[in-house]
Amino acid sequence: MVKKEYDYDNFIFHVDVNSAFLSWSAIKKLREEPGSIDLRTVPSAVGGDVKTRHGIITAKSIPAKKYGIVTGEPVVKALQKCPNLIMVNSDFNFYRECSHAFIDILHKYSPLIAQVSIDEAYMDMTGTRSMYSDLETDEYPFPICVAKKLKDEIRDTLGFTVNVGISSNKLLAKMASDFTKPDRIHTLFPDEIEQKMWPLPIGDLYGCGGSTASRLVSLGIRTIGDAAGADYEMLTGILGDNAGSYIYASANGIGSSHISDAYEEAKSYSNETTLSSDLNADTYDKDIVPILKYLSVKVSGRLRRDGVYGKTITLSVKTGNFKRHSSQMQLDNSTSEATEIYKYSKHLADKLLLGEDGLFNRGEVVRLVGVGLSKLDDGSYRQMSLFDEAFSADDKKQKLGKMTDALAEKFGKDAVIKGSLLN
Repeated sequence: MVKKEYDYDNFIFHVDVNSAFLSWSAIKKLREEPGSIDLRTVPSAVGGDVKTRHGIITAKSIPAKKYGIVTGEPVVKALQKCPNLIMVNSDFNFYRECSHAFIDILHKYSPLIAQVSIDEAYMDMTGTRSMYSDLETDEYPFPICVAKKLKDEIRDTLGFTVNVGISSNKLLAKMASDFTKPDRIHTLFPDEIEQKMWPLPIGDLYGCGGSTASRLVSLGIRTIGDAAGADYEMLTGILGDNAGSYIYASANGIGSSHISDAYEEAKSYSNETTLSSDLNADTYDKDIVPILKYLSVKVSGRLRRDGVYGKTITLSVKTGNFKRHSSQMQLDNSTSEATEIYKYSKHLADKLLLGEDGLFNRGEVVRLVGVGLSKLDDGSYRQMSLFDEAFSADDKKQKLGKMTDALAEKFGKDAVIKGSLLN
């Protein structure tokens, strides 16, 4: 066998935990109930209220994916697709433990790690070849040999698997890590783009949302290769300068190789989701509540993680003609609470979609919904309401302390949401 050499200046790993929340829930169950079924081997999912079957799917096993179950859809809908779906409650306290252990192992292999979420991170392996020369073989040259050792150590010591994508920039490394799962290593270097990436559906391009993909498919751009070979002016004319430029550059494998572990202060926090079917006036009452609750919990979690509050709430949608519309409001008090975010985003959605001049009254349908908070602060200047002042300082502190302790003991300090958001 001829030893393959990867002759590039930069080597970037993207390491992604396979079905993270589901995998971590499976490990927890096996620890607590030795000999029980491994959730990763059967159709199973995390999310919602297990007893009432309400709420949103937040993670699913690979077998569940075969039934068409997707993250963010209502539990009821998922159970219609797979009546035997095993549902389990989330445990964010345990998830954080798993995530910390995962990142600790990554730091053993590279001094520069950029964690981008609880279950994925970029690693800069540039210039480390001499450190791992003893691992190289004809079958596993650098950097494959390092990725294999890293992947196997995570599996053997922590009990869950990861995919490792390898390339010379972050975009291609991310794309590679999304190839065949689980417990796999994939490369996607520039000389492999034509063979490995261009035949993929345009919707598989990282950063190409469902609406953009549908628009491009309607124009005959069905694969990433089609987008790579498309006329640049045509793409920017159809999608706008920013989106068009991104699709063209990404389809051609152009991306940044810069990795920084420095914290960058966000100017806003938002989450959005592309809907599996169009939202219209007839389905609004049934579908909008779980969508907004799901997005509000996601935004709230990120705000609380970083210890910040937002005072401007924005509700945005994309309609069937791919135009974005938004509505926003200023709050008297900045917030990071999911219940508050949901309440005001629902108010904005009712106004934007159902109002006298609302989009539904114009015959529009909605394909994407987003919720965001901006005008951020650290909470230092939040005003006290009359309700707050109704309690003495001692009474209030005691009540809040007891409530916080009880919730933290049961759910974990940063993973508690209001009960009204679980219905």
